[in-house]
Amino acid sequence: MTLHTFPMKRFPRAAVVVGLLLVSTIALASFHASRSRTADAQLQTTAAAPRSGLPEQLKIVLTPLGGDSKVDAQIADLQARIKDSAEPNMLLEGLGWAFVAKARVSSDPGYYTLAEQSAKAITATAPEDAAAALLRGHVYHAMHRFADAEAAARKLISQREFVFDYALLGDALMEQGKLDEAVVAYQKMVDLKPSLQTYSRVAHIRWLKGDLGGATEASRRAVAAGSPRDAEPLAWASARLASYQLQEGDVSNAVTNTDRALELLPGYAPAALMRGRLLLAEGKAEEAVAPLRRAVEASPLPENLWALADALRAAGNIPEAQAVEAQLGKTGATTDPRTYSLYLASRRQDAALALRLASAELESRQDVFTYDALAWAQVASGDVAQARENIRRALAEGTRDGRLYYHAGAIAAAAGANAEALEFLNQARRLERMLLPSERRALEQNLTALIAGTLQLSVN
Repeated sequence: MTLHTFPMKRFPRAAVVVGLLLVSTIALASFHASRSRTADAQLQTTAAAPRSGLPEQLKIVLTPLGGDSKVDAQIADLQARIKDSAEPNMLLEGLGWAFVAKARVSSDPGYYTLAEQSAKAITATAPEDAAAALLRGHVYHAMHRFADAEAAARKLISQREFVFDYALLGDALMEQGKLDEAVVAYQKMVDLKPSLQTYSRVAHIRWLKGDLGGATEASRRAVAAGSPRDAEPLAWASARLASYQLQEGDVSNAVTNTDRALELLPGYAPAALMRGRLLLAEGKAEEAVAPLRRAVEASPLPENLWALADALRAAGNIPEAQAVEAQLGKTGATTDPRTYSLYLASRRQDAALALRLASAELESRQDVFTYDALAWAQVASGDVAQARENIRRALAEGTRDGRLYYHAGAIAAAAGANAEALEFLNQARRLERMLLPSERRALEQNLTALIAGTLQLSVN
């Protein structure tokens, strides 16, 4: 199965080609898309029928949470209406998706637990409810239970024909490295309903297959299909489009789309990170620190902490960089073990832990980037032969990524395959704007040493 498994002629003329919102981006879109007009009317009327008492299984999802954002207000409104509803299941579905939306904005996985509890509350009275099954399947995906997400999606697909069931199936398959099967699921998805969510997923898989131009065009379609009324998915898609444009070297449009994302959601972590990465790509480390701080404030995940620490070091602010790195050391292994493994291996810190984290991640997630993390941890641990094997797996789909190429070149050099190393390192240099400052520095050091015939693996 080739990259052209998504033939252009199969897409609607207005759609043409169509990124994954890397953490399951259905949110409230699935909820609204799955309801009929009759169901909408029911949703408006059931809240008016008061009932006595409160079932035990509802108490956890009806606990007031506070907050002053739009999604916080949605959660509070749904909670209040559920308390007075004689038939709360449709409201519970909406509440579950609102918790998913809150989890995405806040990077707090506790909201995924609340979303799962919402699904359980539905199935307590309706065990075969498809809406609850879809909600739970997306929670499985967000919690990296990809095999469970796949099983939930396959069961749903056996029962009905709904676009977001295929989206869930494609997401779960992709994370497990089953890209050819994911292509089939995503093709069915986009045939059923071109939209921001479907275009974005196809864009991402095109990028994974090495078609950067197709991914960029698909992301443009995703952004065009979005609405400011549903700001978070549109902000995400705009930031993702900016990433593809930066990779293409189209910095001006990357800046425009990053600005758009931040206008939609000021302080939004993916967009703030993108702003910082754009500035780092231009060598403006000092200017990059402020947006990267905002990204960390909104979402202190390892990717954001690592970028901030790197910018601070490049700007000469070593004490604050060390403080950020200390924070990363405390939380990285639990919040995002794969990225933290990459960080440890890159810094040559605790290679044994890096290897354990990457190996554990591979048990549920056999995608391109998990094989890369494992290979990078293995070379840091001195196991060059296994690193060579796994970096080949990481490159097998043709993904064009500066970090992948840099790792492949460094691993080849460590194995003494100098011609191969030079080829990969030069490919990484052509995409060095996508690397962190420390990675760019290490890339240049490795190229210089390789040409001089004295290569010693350098990361910092």
